[in-house]
Amino acid sequence: MIDRTHPLSVVRQCQLLKLARSTAYYQQAPISETALALMRRIDELHLQYPFAGARMLRDLLRQEGHVIGRRQVATLMRRLGVEALYRKPHLSRRHPGHIIYPYLLRDLRICRPNHVWAADITYIPMRRGFVYLFAILDWASRRVLAWRLSNTLTTDFCLDAVQEAITQYGCPEIFNTDQGSQFTSEAFTGLLKRHGIQISMDGKGCWRDNVFVERLWRSLKYEEVYLHAYETVREAQDGITRYVTFYNTVRPHQTLDGQTPNQVYYDHLTTRQNAA
Repeated sequence: MIDRTHPLSVVRQCQLLKLARSTAYYQQAPISETALALMRRIDELHLQYPFAGARMLRDLLRQEGHVIGRRQVATLMRRLGVEALYRKPHLSRRHPGHIIYPYLLRDLRICRPNHVWAADITYIPMRRGFVYLFAILDWASRRVLAWRLSNTLTTDFCLDAVQEAITQYGCPEIFNTDQGSQFTSEAFTGLLKRHGIQISMDGKGCWRDNVFVERLWRSLKYEEVYLHAYETVREAQDGITRYVTFYNTVRPHQTLDGQTPNQVYYDHLTTRQNAA
């Protein structure tokens, strides 16, 4: 909101906007190399032990020789955007400004492309920093339809990917996410509603509700991200582009009888078009 090129002084702009001057001059401190290394290791441990909370992760890190406390682990987990996955008490208590939609996929037979899309956000480590990845997956074929990188956990980069997927592939019947603030926001749910898409959300802490996206993250990180120390966001963009192409067009999936996501996605669409 503060425009440093405007004729009005920064002090006056802060007065008009009723902002503290410290807010205008604040610059985020860089993350230390030690913290970045710990964040990457916590991310790896979270993939292996998604049920592990701050205390268990602290103990696992201490076994590896790290001197770290529970509160520091919890802080890094919040920065990563991860939490232990388990049933929590008072699950019916929601943020009053956010509408939580029911989970629509339980016992639903999903066997055709564009029936259900699923999406999520994950943390991508780099050599001197990190970014967040948002991706949209077609549930039936496991095909990655669109994705975006961002250095902040905002909603706009998610909206861009959803709009791209809808433009290229049409609208799914159901769109499933977790209950993250990006997905419960009016901007995100409003976009889906305008296209007549049913909204489905995982139960709180129920990672199995969106298990196919979780499997995508595991494959992506172990087969691409952890093998490379990206120097820049551009390198991360290129590496993930390369992997998504491989994942969609070359990598066989056991759950797809050895076929690739592209084969399943386009073969089903062709069959339906011929039948019509």
